[in-house]
Amino acid sequence: MLFGISPMGWVHTLGSLPAVPLAAYMFVRSGRIVPRSIPGAAYLVFMLIGAITIVFIAHEPISYVIAAGTLFLLFVGYGIAKVPQLGRAVRFIETISLTLTAFLLLVPSIKETLTRVPNGHPLVTDPKSPILLGALGTVAVAVVVGIVAQVIYLRKRPAPAAGSNVGESTL
Repeated sequence: MLFGISPMGWVHTLGSLPAVPLAAYMFVRSGRIVPRSIPGAAYLVFMLIGAITIVFIAHEPISYVIAAGTLFLLFVGYGIAKVPQLGRAVRFIETISLTLTAFLLLVPSIKETLTRVPNGHPLVTDPKSPILLGALGTVAVAVVVGIVAQVIYLRKRPAPAAGSNVGESTL
């Protein structure tokens, strides 16, 4: 097995991997994950593949917590727009929820990559390794800074007309 990954592990890895560049693309282009866009729809599909397939390969209880949290945040992020009573808060809840899904994707991805690559001689063998903890800490700081920047940006931006994503590619 390459990198010690089972066939179902490869389905999980290759099924969820496209979510990373999709999220990066949307963050650069729109400053957030845009659920009602073509990249946003693809992101949802790949994130669902990753969150659902983890059930078949997880070895640690925290994996189930991350998968459940990801699914919950995806449902909130993609469904909150259907609650018009929330008004302008919808964009904030949607943005924060979906940004957190990207964070929950990156945490295990970083851990798995550093503990498996290069094949046979991984960069990290100890879960308390400074390299691993530094990488995870960097991602945690980046997500906090990113969410603060997103909130500031959304506060300065006028509320879009109902059902539109001004300046964002839509389906």
